[in-house]
Amino acid sequence: MSNIAELLKGAAEVFPDEVVTQAHVRHLDLPADAGRFALITLDNGFDHTKPTSFGPQSLANIDAAIDQVEREAADGTIVGVGVTGKPFVFAVGADLKGVGLLRSRDEAAAIGQAGHDVFARLGAIAVPAFAYYNGAAMGGGVEIGLHCQYRTVSSSIAAFSFPEVFLGLVPGWGGCTLLPNLIGAGPAVNVIIENALNQNRQLKGEQVFELGIADAIFEAADFLEQSLVWTAAVLKGELEVVRPEIDRGEAWDQAVEWGRAVADSKVHGAAPGAYRALDIIARVKDGDVAAGFEAETEALADLVMSGELRSGIYAFNLVQGRAKRPAGAPDKNLARPVNKVGVVGAGLMASQLALLFVRRLQVPVVLTDVDQERIDKGVGYVHAEVDKLLGKGRIDQDTANRLKGLVTGVLDKAEGFSDADFVIEAVFEEMGVKQQVFAEVEAVVPETAILATNTSSLSVGEMAAGLAHPERVVGFHFFNPVAVLPLLEVVRGERTDDASLATAFAVAKKLRKTAVLVKDAPAFVVNRVLTRFMGEIQNVIDEGTPVDVAERAVEPLGLPMSPLVLLELVGPAIGLHVSETLHAAFPDRFTVSQNLRAVVEAGKRGFYVHDSGKPELDPDVLALMRQGDRVLTQEQVRDRVLDAVAEEIGLMLDDGVVAEAQDIDLCLITGAGWPFHLGGVTPYLDREGVSERVLGRRFLPPGVASVPATA
Repeated sequence: MSNIAELLKGAAEVFPDEVVTQAHVRHLDLPADAGRFALITLDNGFDHTKPTSFGPQSLANIDAAIDQVEREAADGTIVGVGVTGKPFVFAVGADLKGVGLLRSRDEAAAIGQAGHDVFARLGAIAVPAFAYYNGAAMGGGVEIGLHCQYRTVSSSIAAFSFPEVFLGLVPGWGGCTLLPNLIGAGPAVNVIIENALNQNRQLKGEQVFELGIADAIFEAADFLEQSLVWTAAVLKGELEVVRPEIDRGEAWDQAVEWGRAVADSKVHGAAPGAYRALDIIARVKDGDVAAGFEAETEALADLVMSGELRSGIYAFNLVQGRAKRPAGAPDKNLARPVNKVGVVGAGLMASQLALLFVRRLQVPVVLTDVDQERIDKGVGYVHAEVDKLLGKGRIDQDTANRLKGLVTGVLDKAEGFSDADFVIEAVFEEMGVKQQVFAEVEAVVPETAILATNTSSLSVGEMAAGLAHPERVVGFHFFNPVAVLPLLEVVRGERTDDASLATAFAVAKKLRKTAVLVKDAPAFVVNRVLTRFMGEIQNVIDEGTPVDVAERAVEPLGLPMSPLVLLELVGPAIGLHVSETLHAAFPDRFTVSQNLRAVVEAGKRGFYVHDSGKPELDPDVLALMRQGDRVLTQEQVRDRVLDAVAEEIGLMLDDGVVAEAQDIDLCLITGAGWPFHLGGVTPYLDREGVSERVLGRRFLPPGVASVPATA
C-alpha cells in the first residue's frame, strides 16, 4: 500500500460518515484532431444543493483516478487530462465535518499531507493538466485547479474563494504557495487574507480571469465545449498562454506587510490563521514550492487542533445548518399567505424594511406616516435604491419598474391597510407611541392580519395588551443596516399564537433572513448581550479607567469594531435608551452612564472625531466626562467584561430567552458580526475558562466547538 493510501485509510476510519466524492474518468477526442483526452469529473452524486467536498475517501478516489490517467499518459494514449465538476459546482474544498472529528495533531498532519500528495500528482503527469472551473469553487476546490498547468473559468461563477482564514485555517493544500507564485503576492494576499476577513467575500468568474487565476473565460451555456476547443489550441501550439512575470522584490514584502495590517485591523491578533498564511506567503517569495507545501502542512496540523478553528467550524455549522431550521418554530403549514404588506413609518429604518419586503416578497407594500412629506421621502428612498440596483445590473428594467410600482404611500391607514396581511411598525421607540399605532392599525386591518413590531427592546406582550386580538402580535426585530445583517429576532409575546408565529417565520424565510425565536424578555438577545458588554466598558471608564485602556482591553477578542465605535454606529441615544430599558428591568446588573447621558444631551454622535482619517477622542466629549479615580489594567477590564457577559448569558439561558447557547451564538454572529473564531461567544468563554469561573459550568459540552477528547 502506498504512503498516500495508508494516510487516507487511517483518516477515513476517523470519518465514517463522509459524503464521498467520486472522480469519474471518461475519454473524448479533442476538437481539431488534437488527440485523445481524459476528463475527470468530481461528483458526489447529489444536486448542487449539496456541493462536492473532499474527505479522505474522496481524496482516495481522486488518487485512483490519477493512477489511471498517469498510466495512460505514460503509455502515450492521451495527450492531456482535465478536471471539472458537476453542474453548478466545481468543488468547495475539505469536508469540515471530517475536520471537526480529528482528535490529534498527527491525524491533522496526515490529512494535510495527503491533500498535497494527491493534488501535486496532477501537475506531475507526463501530459499537461487542465482545470475547468465550471461552478462554485472554494478552498481545496480552488487548490486542485492550481496544481494544474492551465485553468479556464465560467463567466457565471458567483462563488470562488479561499474561506480558510475566515474559518481559522490557511489554504493548506497548495493555496498559500501556488497562488502568489501564479498571480503575485499582492493579489494573492487580497484573495487569501482580505477577502476572507471581509466576511468571506467571493470572487466572480470575471474577477478570477482578470486576476490571472484562470487563463481563459467562457460563457456558461457551452463552457466545457469552449474550454475543450481552447485546450486543443493550447496542446497543438496554436495558442500560447503568456503570464506576467512575478515581482519577487520589495513589492512581495510590502504585500505581506499590508496583509498583516489588514489582519491586525480585523482580528487584532486574536485568530492565528491569517498570520500563519502570511508567514507562508513570505516564505515562498523565492518560489520554493516544496518548502511552502511543508509549511502549509505544519500550519494545518497546528490550526486544526486549535480552539479558534473548532469555534470557526461550529460557527459555520450554525450559519449553514441551525439558521435554516430555527429551534422552536411552529409547523410551517400553519403560516398564512402574505399578499400585501403595510409599513407604519417612513423614516430610514421603515424605508429599508419597505425595500426589503418589496424585493423579496414582490407584493404591494404601503407606507404611512404622520405627513405626506415624510411619506414621499420614504417612497422616494425605495425608488432610488431600486434604481441603484438597476444601475449595478442586479435587476433589469422590467423588474425595476415592477418593484417601484408596488411601493406606494398614503396618509390614511384605513385606505392603505384594509387588505394588508402583514403590517410592521418602525416608529419611535416608546411604548405609548407603539401601543397607539397598533390600536389604530388593528381597527382597519383584516382579522387575520399579522401585526409586527420592529422594537429593539420593548415588551411585545405589553405592546399588544390593549388589543382585541393580541394573539396576532409578534416581534420582528431587524438589525441595521437591514440589507447587510442577516439576523431577525422573532419574538413570541405572551399571547402570540402559533399561526401568527408560523407566518412570521415564513415571511422571514422569504426575506432570506436568519430567524431566531426569542422570548419576550427585555432587549431580547443581541441588544441585551451587547448592552451588558458595553455597559461594563462604560462603567470602568466612568470609574476612572482611561478610555483608550478600556477600548484596547477587548482587542484580543478580535471583534469587528471597538465598543465605543460600535456605540457611535448604533447611536448614543439608542444605546442610552436600551440601557435605560434594561436598567428598569435589571437594576442590579445594568447601569445608566451619566457620561453617556451627557454625550446624548450635548447632541454628540459619539466619543470620537474622524478628522484625521482615524478615530480620535473628541476633546468636547472628554470635557463633558466626569470620572472617578479607580484605574484598572487592560487585563482587569477584560476579565470584568467577560465575567459580565458570561453571567448575563447564563441568566438568559436559565430564563429560556432562547432554546440553547447555540442560539445566542447564532444571534451574535449574524446580528452583531461577532467573528467565527469566537464561535459567537460561548465557545470562547468556555475556552478561556470564564464560564466555569463565573457559572461553575461550561456552556457547551467538550468536543462541541472544541477539540474532542482522545479515547
